[in-house]
Amino acid sequence: MANFIYPDARFIAGVDEVGRGPLVGAVVTAAVILDPARPIAGLADSKKLSEKRRVALYEEIKEKALAWSLGRAEPEEIDQLNILHATMLAMQRAVAGLSLTPDYVLIDGNRCPVLPMPSLAIVKGDSLVTEISAASIIAKVTRDREMVELDQAFPEYGFAQHKGYPTAQHMAMLTQHGVTPHHRRSFAPVRNALLDAEVLSLADVRAV
Repeated sequence: MANFIYPDARFIAGVDEVGRGPLVGAVVTAAVILDPARPIAGLADSKKLSEKRRVALYEEIKEKALAWSLGRAEPEEIDQLNILHATMLAMQRAVAGLSLTPDYVLIDGNRCPVLPMPSLAIVKGDSLVTEISAASIIAKVTRDREMVELDQAFPEYGFAQHKGYPTAQHMAMLTQHGVTPHHRRSFAPVRNALLDAEVLSLADVRAV
């Protein structure tokens, strides 16, 4: 991991998001302040870890971190604000939820939300900064578990497998079964599915 120098910063929070690309569910963010006295081995970008390793690190982070917090923006907020602004809002919520106020915040990506303390955006930060790696793991395990729960309510869509991303399976099920209340209606594939359903409904009415 790279070393970033932050003068006078006692508590440094890492922030990352999971779920910008899926068609369904919330965008989930996490903020983590690690404890230098209790290092965690093997922190890395959550996408590069096996599920088993990710879950083990998730539990270790929760146990050893000085503070951690989740933030989220629901599909309705994503549709209202757009995914970028909803992600920024979710990041603000994650930082605000920390039990310790960070002196400095490191954000994965190329843009920082408006925060009451200094922050820095780091491209590929989830592979470069341990605090951001920890946040990416917390956010991904949390959202993946939510998709498994959603799969139990809507088993025909396969959410447990594709986690809401626009895979061929998801697109086929969206066409076949329609849009759930948890889908993001502003996303083009979902919007198109709604329009197709409306066209079919009008055709059925005219056929009567």
